[in-house]
Amino acid sequence: MNSMNFFKEDEFWMREALKLADKASYNTAPNPSVGCIIVKDGKCIGMGATRAAGGFHAEVCALIDSKKNNHNVVGSTFYITLEPCSHYGKTPPCVDQIIKSSPIRVVLSMIDPNPLVSGNGIKKLRSSGIDVLIGVCHKEALLLNIGFFHRMIYSTPWVRLKTASSIDGRTALYNHKSKWITCDESRKDGHHWRARSSVILTGIGTILHDNPLLNVRYVDTPRQPYRAVIDDNFVIREDANIIDGSKVFIFTSIVDKEKEKRLSDRNVEVILLPNEKVPNHVDLSLVMRFFAEKCFNEVHVESGAGLNGKLLSERCIEELIMYVAPIFLGDAFPIAKLKNISNLEDALRFSIFDSINIGSDLRIRLYENSKWDFLFRTTSKVI
Repeated sequence: MNSMNFFKEDEFWMREALKLADKASYNTAPNPSVGCIIVKDGKCIGMGATRAAGGFHAEVCALIDSKKNNHNVVGSTFYITLEPCSHYGKTPPCVDQIIKSSPIRVVLSMIDPNPLVSGNGIKKLRSSGIDVLIGVCHKEALLLNIGFFHRMIYSTPWVRLKTASSIDGRTALYNHKSKWITCDESRKDGHHWRARSSVILTGIGTILHDNPLLNVRYVDTPRQPYRAVIDDNFVIREDANIIDGSKVFIFTSIVDKEKEKRLSDRNVEVILLPNEKVPNHVDLSLVMRFFAEKCFNEVHVESGAGLNGKLLSERCIEELIMYVAPIFLGDAFPIAKLKNISNLEDALRFSIFDSINIGSDLRIRLYENSKWDFLFRTTSKVI
């Protein structure tokens, strides 16, 4: 990367652009959340972030903002958290709008891995005589839109498993009481991760025992994620809280046509995805492929030990967010039900990305090594 060639002010303005992108992250899917700041003579003269799908992209929003304030953008520098698009989609190519505005320089965090873009925007800028710098705050930009990048590169969403447990790794007592193991601050933080996801996924055990709403309540969001249930034997109760008229997906290996029709009338889509190798079970790899086909970038999982164990065993989890309370619960439900292993070499391994205190709890974020490393390397290329 040519990250050594940027100045301190480049990093300052890019971090400001990332803040704009982060504020928009609940509403842009399936598009990435992008921030743009236009700077001239050391001052911000325009700023913008991606709007909801079909709306203006960050660069156009920043240009509109600068025009509204009667600023001349000729000779300015654009700070953009992702390479500007160079193709026609629901909106015209942003790169053409930038070129028309005649900046002298464009600073980017990273190249867009979308094959419809993937360096073409940068080539058009440079062919128009505009200096382009790539790689400022690359890691932060990757984290902000990691689901979009994962879907572009792997054709599956980024799957994040959230757990709330005691210090001895227990998530509920055997009488299913679990409210509340972790503190209020942890629950509010967990709703941030719900809000930025495309869909919240759980298992039928959680629905039957906890009857959760699985929506976003603790943070302001312009949209609610979809919700989905892995229900191998199609035993979901039709009065479950999750069935409230908003879109819900139920994945099953068995279908009752009459029940399916009743649920369909209540905006529930039942998808038959039997596992050919394991009778009466849903094929989780096909579930993830289904989500990708729906252009879901991030899947947020909140489930019990059974589904957690299956998802981990089948390598469907890219990230873990673990909220750990400083209490011991003893003999109770574990985080995940996993097969016994005889060799440490067979253990599932993750790397700790960061850990912070939230209220009285500890939050630990872990990434699956190979996926994170490959995404970082792939999006670090320089042209």
